[in-house]
Amino acid sequence: MNCKYELIYSVNGTEKTLTAPSNVDVKLAFSDEDGRRRVVLTALTDVELNSYNETEHDFFTKPEPVDPDPKGDLYFINGYQSWTETREFYADARERNVTSLPKALVKNFSLDRYGDATFYEYDKRILHGYDYFYVKGTTGAFICNLNARNAYLIVEVVRRIGAVTLISDVRGKHLKAGETYTICDYMYRGTYEEGLAEFDRLFPKKDVEKVFGYTSWYNYYQNINETIILRDLDALDERFNLFQIDDGYETFVGDWLDVDARKFPSGLASVVEKIHAKGYKAGIWLAPFVAEEKSRLYNEKRGWFRKGRDGECVKCESNWSGFYALDLENEEAREYIRRCLLHYADMGFDFFKLDFLYAANLPDYEGKTRSEAAEEAYSFLREALGEKKILGCGATLSNSAGKFDYLRVGPDVSLKFDDAWFMRFMHRERISTKVTLQNTIYRSFMDGRLFGCDPDVFLLRDDNISLTSDQRRALVTVNALFGSMLMTSDNIAGYDEEKKARLSDALDLFRSARVVSFSRRADVVTICYEAKGREYTIRYDTEKGVLV
Repeated sequence: MNCKYELIYSVNGTEKTLTAPSNVDVKLAFSDEDGRRRVVLTALTDVELNSYNETEHDFFTKPEPVDPDPKGDLYFINGYQSWTETREFYADARERNVTSLPKALVKNFSLDRYGDATFYEYDKRILHGYDYFYVKGTTGAFICNLNARNAYLIVEVVRRIGAVTLISDVRGKHLKAGETYTICDYMYRGTYEEGLAEFDRLFPKKDVEKVFGYTSWYNYYQNINETIILRDLDALDERFNLFQIDDGYETFVGDWLDVDARKFPSGLASVVEKIHAKGYKAGIWLAPFVAEEKSRLYNEKRGWFRKGRDGECVKCESNWSGFYALDLENEEAREYIRRCLLHYADMGFDFFKLDFLYAANLPDYEGKTRSEAAEEAYSFLREALGEKKILGCGATLSNSAGKFDYLRVGPDVSLKFDDAWFMRFMHRERISTKVTLQNTIYRSFMDGRLFGCDPDVFLLRDDNISLTSDQRRALVTVNALFGSMLMTSDNIAGYDEEKKARLSDALDLFRSARVVSFSRRADVVTICYEAKGREYTIRYDTEKGVLV
């Protein structure tokens, strides 16, 4: 495979560019065989890396589509983290850029912190994604990053013309003279079909336990208490295998050892016992890498929080009272996180939903790439919790593979199909049922291979919701077909016969169906699946949120 390449690095603060295999500072060694390209750098002096990019690859093919799409080629653009918009884009699409909003609005609400806006320079001419990429149509290709423990592979597509640049995000990596470092390592194929087959070979599908469960968030949000939790627990039947308590049990985010005694006068241990008595796994929600401004932790242990170049604590966003990133190189902070996790593990919780994990690499960590920071942080969580089940959320995908049992693959479901109108102008990680359903479909090739995919919840109830009946039907159907988790926040005691039947049908799909293929044409995704020896086809309208 041939391509042009460029390495940008610094020596003693002076930026330099390399377009040949070596110079007096660094040496590059290339291997390229069987559709896998690897580039290893040897530092000949002390260097700080900035980026490595490749252009004009010759592995892209020109297949003849059987039925060409009049709108052109489709580009799979995988978002930065769990919640980032991810789908197949036509080349005329534009990415939402939060930094184009009024600067005062962005600053006041820290709207640029959920995703990559603080370290990636958005360009209206470009679509960009991370680590996994393909193109279908008159051009074919499939790319998968195999170097996530070192660096993200950013894929840039020039809109309209389809030119592709691969960027290894090695920014910030320090190397001493004599050290070697794998700067990029990726699999490539000339068509989507060939790439998917090789992806299956590299990451063979595992037997992931299917989770059918309840979570308290999407009905009550933080307004939970012992009465609500025990009432909804009592409504579940033997088909469920997980009951998860979400945010709202703690006094403040970050003060995980302080359970709100007004809400849970008996504490959580007795709730765990009742969950286990019904034969379910007991789940608990935490955001281990952050704490909110009102928390005791933030006010008493300010030294445990990561500082930015301005000397201030790194703010992660404006949820709750505003929240900040713990310093994961601070041993006392790490020990606190470990103590909190083990507290709930020892209490008997079996399943941990760990949220807002992007905070692990939102700050800069001297000498490390962002991917290295996330690798260390996620490995720490796995080591701390041992064999407990982990659902990662708000996390970078490639770092989650091999660390978490399950991963949320889209943003939060909204009670309106595309949330409030003004939210549509916000960041690419915004709450949206419309967005999360597409993430669920297009990231489904990762399910059971990198982790079990969590599509987020379905909601069938009539109260406290603005989704139409047809949208709720589409939501539960897509979630049942494409994930390893099927969750709800409904109190199913309130279901009428129609909703009970719809739930039974969805659970049957979840347990027995296998998606054979899906394809996009304009706003409609056609889904073919097998169930109980028969083949079925359904069509999902991504703009209206209904099956057609």
